[in-house]
Amino acid sequence: MFEYISSETEKQIMKETRAFVRDEVPHSLLKQMDKDEIQYPTEYLQKLGQYNLIGLRFPKEYGGRGLNWRSEVVALEEIGVLGMSLGCLYSLVSICGEALNMFGSEEQKQKYLVPMLKGELYTAEALTEPRGGSDFFGATTTAVREGDYYILNGEKRFVVGAEGADFFLVYAKTDPEARSHESISLFIVDKDDNVSTEYIYGLMGTRGGGAGRLKFSNVKVPAENMIGNEGDGGKIFYQMMVPERMTTAAGVLGTARACLRIATKYSAKRKAFGRIIKKFEAVSFNIAESITLLDAARSQVYNTATAIDKGAPPNIQRRLVSESKKFSTEACWKVINNAMQIMAGIGYTTVYPIERLLRDGRLSMIWTGTNEIMSLIIQHEYYNEILSEKWLGRDVEQDAIDSEAEDEKHYG
Repeated sequence: MFEYISSETEKQIMKETRAFVRDEVPHSLLKQMDKDEIQYPTEYLQKLGQYNLIGLRFPKEYGGRGLNWRSEVVALEEIGVLGMSLGCLYSLVSICGEALNMFGSEEQKQKYLVPMLKGELYTAEALTEPRGGSDFFGATTTAVREGDYYILNGEKRFVVGAEGADFFLVYAKTDPEARSHESISLFIVDKDDNVSTEYIYGLMGTRGGGAGRLKFSNVKVPAENMIGNEGDGGKIFYQMMVPERMTTAAGVLGTARACLRIATKYSAKRKAFGRIIKKFEAVSFNIAESITLLDAARSQVYNTATAIDKGAPPNIQRRLVSESKKFSTEACWKVINNAMQIMAGIGYTTVYPIERLLRDGRLSMIWTGTNEIMSLIIQHEYYNEILSEKWLGRDVEQDAIDSEAEDEKHYG
């Protein structure tokens, strides 16, 4: 984090989270998760709740700390040192809690949000379907109203936390005839015998987070478990994309930072050709590039957090969040790869955690919306901004020597 421009609150959150990561997460846990010996680290989430370190942004009355996005970014970077699995599970509280806090009823908040922030109840978001992930409004899972219930049928996959979750937030079509943005609703679905959870994935990385597939076969969901109103799924989805993408952008900073730190220390000890390798520009310039990329990504993420905290318009938030997710994940992926290049052969082994963090880091450019989708959103929002605004700055077009040659300005 940028301690020299951070508030006292942010510094305190950093100290608390860093101490938790250092002292309360056993090294054996990460090793067992990577070997698929643990599918869901319940004790980790319980401890986070006991230390009041999850859901920092949510109101104190529900068990949060009433903090802002900048403080959460600080915590996310520290948690990110642990890799993507524990980072994702930490983020799920922020993501699913957003829907409950902003759109849920008081009864829903008391029943689900409060125990979730205590680390006593665990959640997962069921969004992606076998036919695709980025095509959110093409969802085929359905919920049909029958009296006081909705009958849920369909399938979701790549559900992080599916193994250990007590309840799921599930998007389903409630009105296939409505406009796409108004056709989907969001439900709280408790885990029971009618919800089939299958752990079927051999993952490249990000292991031990309980990723799996959910199958719903005539599952009866009480009508009061709908979040918001029927057809609000699109509106809620767009709001949840803020924590979805901000948590990814911030968490991967910690992952990259950990790799850079290991590689830097290694380069100050390892000798080749009679010199420590940091004396070679091929190595030290690699470190310099990584520092620059990491600081640039961190600046982008902090700027976005500040913009959200200050109430930037929704279109600006969407663009900045997408930029942060795209730039941070791609920059940090480069930093992680640079670290492995410095470590060379030993970095490719399980003697150091670089290879695990590299496998983890690759997911960051895919989940919560691929980076191609981020580019789609960025250009869309920027075109709308530029083409709709009344520009009050300098008309730079008129600085060309032949600026008045209007006959030459053909647009086809």
